[in-house]
Amino acid sequence: MFGLVGNILSYVALCVVPPLVFWLVSKVPRWADRIAERHRARRVSPDGPPIGRLAADLRRLHRDLEQLPPSAPVVRRRATNQAYDALLAQACHAVGEAHWLDGLPDGLDREIERLRIEESLRRRGLVVP
Repeated sequence: MFGLVGNILSYVALCVVPPLVFWLVSKVPRWADRIAERHRARRVSPDGPPIGRLAADLRRLHRDLEQLPPSAPVVRRRATNQAYDALLAQACHAVGEAHWLDGLPDGLDREIERLRIEESLRRRGLVVP
């Protein structure tokens, strides 16, 4: 009697264990991805300042640029423009927007790029001038 039960258990084990092993092996990549995702989620930290502060700084510098008197020194105007461009680049990085400010010389093309970036940031929900 014990021999018959042992044979039946052996047969069931041979029928159930291989599919179970293959099923478990097929789940390993998904489990590894979940573990890696949790690990990445713990490590992610913002690279720059908060986006709200960037938007406030952009508004402030834009206002400063508009209020610069025509007699303001060229160095001051250029420095304010560079600071504004640097903030635009940081905001683009924060929201994942591409920009070409670094490769454009001062002039009309750079001004058009500034306008394009400002509009793109507005569409993404930032309150910029």
